[in-house]
Amino acid sequence: MRLKADGNGTLTNSGNIIRDKKGGITMAFVSSGYNPDKPMGDRITDIGPRHFEEFYPPVIKNNKGKWLYHEILEPGVYVHVSETGDEVYTVRVGGCRLMSVEHIREICEIADKHCGGYLRFTTRNNIEFMVDSKDKVKPLVDDLMSRKQDGGCYKFPVGGTGAGITNIIHTQGWIHCHTPATDASGPVKATMDVLFDDFRNMRLPAHLRVSLACCLNMCGAVHCSDIAILGYHRKPPMLDHEYLDKMCEIPLAISACPTAAIKPTKVKLDDGTEVKSVAVKNERCMFCGNCYTMCPSMPLADDVGDGIVIMAGGKVSNRISAPKFSKVVVAFLPNEAPRWPSTTSCIQKIVEAYANGARKYERLGEWAERIGWERFFEKCELEFTHHLIDDFRDPAYYTWRQTSNFKF
Repeated sequence: MRLKADGNGTLTNSGNIIRDKKGGITMAFVSSGYNPDKPMGDRITDIGPRHFEEFYPPVIKNNKGKWLYHEILEPGVYVHVSETGDEVYTVRVGGCRLMSVEHIREICEIADKHCGGYLRFTTRNNIEFMVDSKDKVKPLVDDLMSRKQDGGCYKFPVGGTGAGITNIIHTQGWIHCHTPATDASGPVKATMDVLFDDFRNMRLPAHLRVSLACCLNMCGAVHCSDIAILGYHRKPPMLDHEYLDKMCEIPLAISACPTAAIKPTKVKLDDGTEVKSVAVKNERCMFCGNCYTMCPSMPLADDVGDGIVIMAGGKVSNRISAPKFSKVVVAFLPNEAPRWPSTTSCIQKIVEAYANGARKYERLGEWAERIGWERFFEKCELEFTHHLIDDFRDPAYYTWRQTSNFKF
């Protein structure tokens, strides 16, 4: 490669410019196809997503910003009406987070057959099929409800709208994650089986959000859901001293601990060999598993110590009251694969008590605060222990403007 200078102190190479300022090169573009003055010119790469407007159904694209209102016609079916008079009908069905290629192809086949190839996924893993005419709704719903698994359950149950239970958002679980204290897909399937009737109708006082995180690192939304299923470790990590220094960078494992419970040490093995390792201060350990992420020789999973915590009362909405964090209402339930009967029974009791006792539009946490948390435990037939007392109050709790609610 050769560069040449022109009379203005500019170095050029095959039409590309390298600017020389006070004897130093400040920027250099020596590739043959990139012009820094026109960064998008002659772009041939397909890196990055295509523009989202390419995937709008025509009725959505033509009425963007013109929608007047929407209403739910029946569970799982709602309509948006535009100021132009156009309407779009949406049919929501329950989906799953982990899908096979065959299942996705079937979803696309339904979209091609009824919706011109358009569909969308919600943040809670529901699938929504959109049509531009009311006449197309019933054939679509009938087709969706006619498709069943070999065992007899619905592939695409219609529902999940309004004052009912929508799909459970969840994390990875045993199938992918390395630090789970419970599974994700298993408890979610078992829980939705017992709550399925409330997915298909709208009998509850308000909508009810259920979430699952398989450990307290929480890549799910359990901190602010009406009912939350949280996987919880109860034992500190085990230490494989023989391989720890060979497999791990000890400083990384130490710095990964949020409570400074890990410190370096030296350990003498059974054969008399002294090796570098770590020690864990058990009373400081919060069982998060961050150390295992950094060091495979510090596994945390335990068939007896791992289990489920049930939390309740959280929400994100500003309606009626400010957003709330979930509170622990059941300190521990064992992992009972494959159907998790203790967990599903507990959740079913909470839902029934809420359905029978709350006022219209009242979320679960608002109902519990109105009747008192003591009564909440009685109504839901839950045992109260000292582990559940929540008395922490940051001084700023009373002064922060935490919400969009007016505060005087």
